[in-house]
Formats: sequence, C-alpha cells, structure tokens
Amino acid sequence: MNEYYDVIIVGAGAAGLMAAVSAGQMGKSVLLLDKNSRSGRKILITGKGRCNVTNNCSLDTLMENIPQNPRFLYSAFAALSPADTMAFFEAAGVPLKTERGNRVFPVSDNARDIADALIREANKAGADFRQGNVTELLSADGRISGVRCEEGAEYEASAVILCCGGCSYPLTGSDGSGFALAKQAGHTCTDIRPSLIPVITREKDPKEMMGLSLKNVTLTVTENGKEIFTELGEMLFTHFGVSGPLVLSASAHMRKMGKASYKMSIDLKPGLTEEQLDKRLLRDFSQNLNRDIINSLGALLPRKLIPVALRRADIPFETKIRDLTREQRQALLETIKGFTLTPVDFRPVEEAIVTSGGVPVKEVSPKTMESKLLPGLHFAGEMLDVDAYTGGFNLQIAFATGWLAGQNAAW
Repeated sequence: MNEYYDVIIVGAGAAGLMAAVSAGQMGKSVLLLDKNSRSGRKILITGKGRCNVTNNCSLDTLMENIPQNPRFLYSAFAALSPADTMAFFEAAGVPLKTERGNRVFPVSDNARDIADALIREANKAGADFRQGNVTELLSADGRISGVRCEEGAEYEASAVILCCGGCSYPLTGSDGSGFALAKQAGHTCTDIRPSLIPVITREKDPKEMMGLSLKNVTLTVTENGKEIFTELGEMLFTHFGVSGPLVLSASAHMRKMGKASYKMSIDLKPGLTEEQLDKRLLRDFSQNLNRDIINSLGALLPRKLIPVALRRADIPFETKIRDLTREQRQALLETIKGFTLTPVDFRPVEEAIVTSGGVPVKEVSPKTMESKLLPGLHFAGEMLDVDAYTGGFNLQIAFATGWLAGQNAAW
C-alpha cells in the first residue's frame, strides 16, 4: 500500500521549504521530496554565500523590479510581503540587516543560516523529508493523486506542489526536470532563457584584464540606442567578457539578446565630471612631464587597465607626458568616462543565477498557484514564468509563491 500525504512538495529549495512550512502550519501532513540529500542547496550559493533574503521595499518598488508578469504576483505578495518574510526569519532566530539598495541579508552574512532556518521551521511544522527523484505525476478522476519516483516508490496525495526550480545551477538540483513534469499535466513551457548571468563581449581586451574587479563604477546599457539600464556598483573582467553584480543586474534587462543591438559603457570615474577629470589629468601629468604615459597613470587607473585604455585612446605607450597633445588627452578622458563593450551573448544557462521563462502564468491561478489544467497540482518559485532583477526580489518571489501554494494546497 502506498504512503499517503495531504500535500507532496517536489523540490526542497526556497519555494519548496516555504510551502512545507505553510502547509504544515495548516495542520496537514506534508512530504518534501528532493533529489539531493541536503535541502536548500541553491540557497547556500545565493548572494555569494551571504543570501540576499528579500528587499526591504514597498509593493510598488517590488513590482517595478519584476519585468516578467508582475501582476500575476499580487496575491502572492499579499500573502507574504517582504516585511512578512523578514519577520518570518527574525522569528526563526535569524537576525537580519538591510544594506545598500534595501537588500536584506542575515547579520551573520552566512546563507546557511537561512537554509537551516527554513529546514528547522519545516520540521517544526511536521514535514517529512525524503530523498527521491520524481519522474511521474499520478492522476485519477481528473485531478492529481500522487507521484512516482525513479526508484519505484509511489506516494499518494490530495495535492502536489512543483517547486523544482529552473535550469540554472543543475548541480543543486535545479536542472529543468520540473518542466517535464508540468508537461505531463498538459502544461506548456515558454522558452527558458538565462537571467542574471555573465555576458560575453565582442572585444577581446577583457581577457587581458581577466580578474580585475572594478568598484564604484557606473555601467550603462543601451538597446538599439535607447538606455535601458544604468547603475553604480561593482563588476569584473573575465576571459570571456564581464561579470559581477552590475553585469548580472544589467543582463536581466537585456531580454532580446541575439535580436537587438546592445552596448555597454563603463564610467570608470563617475564621481568626477569631464571637467574635473581633465583638471585631475593635468595635475597628475604636471608631476610626470618627462615620464612615458604608460608609467604615469597608476594613481588614476588599475594597472591592468592602463595599456588597454591607452590603446583605445590611440596613444602610444612610450609617449612622453610633455609631448601629449590636447586631442590625445581628450581621447583618454573620453575612454575613462565611457569605456565601451559590445555584448554578443550570455554564458551558458547553467551559469545563470535564475532563469526566465517556465510554466505560463495564464495556465496557473494567481490566487492559489493551482494549475488550471489539473486540479490539485500547484506551482511555486522559478518554475513559473516570472523573474526579477537582482536585490532579493527573486527569492521574495520564491518565498511568496511557495507560501501561497502551501496554504491553498492544504485546503
């Protein structure tokens, strides 16, 4: 005889664990099935291991940071707002702090504290944890009736919540397998695209600067000549192009890669106007009149960047400062204030922090997260065709949709 649970949750990530807490607190028997032996593995790598839990912002700001189907999430955020998420973790024994951009982190700066708190609260709510790779949804009389695992085990349930994640970081279990389960129930899936992902550039000089991290620079991105992103922060040059927080944020705005023309421009000295930068150059140069320019920019630019900037400004390395023309100085100034790159592609989807696309929201009830095609089947988290910019917004989506799905699956 198969084991019976009121609610079965497939995937023990952020959405799945929160759904387990929600359903368990409703007094229902809950089974959490995950192909990993350790729950919450993807949580451990979020925010560079610090876990940007949510964003301490208003509903309007939250919606502004969700480019894909934000209106679908109104009911989820009414059920669990950013303030509710913060209160949940504080009550679970994890002190939080709010940093630049209203990003919320655990005071410990340790993502494990967030994952452990979710596991602890799910256990407290009575959830059973099992390792198992679900390969089939079971149905009877036109509604969900359970799941079958690769290992042959079958579990019966009145409700099933799919929280299997997208296609990013497959080693954490987020390998796209949940979309195959959704299709078994008759759902379609939109194209899965990378979001919050490093960018490959046409220019080769980023490889020359590989490993160079820039801080307090402004990155601006245009799409077909129209500005779509500008922000101050940190970024990193790599062997393929660029990465780092600024680039990951910008990538979420570049939703037509391969179809639109994109340009990146880095202001290496955003704290100085062009006039102020010119005065700074003149002052620095006045102290190095007899030196080659290649040896005269160390106080202004990182060492790895100097030869690249000079080449772009078409200034020979051996040019003496005293021989530098006004036009050459202007070219250098323009390079520093507008170091341009041409994005041509994203890195593989497996390297994305989140993926865009998934189960279309028109096939899911926004008030319950229940499938409109197979009663008793619910979705949460990255499986849904919703995604956001960086700043804690994607985890907030996972927590809120998981909470709402858990509540309604437990009715």
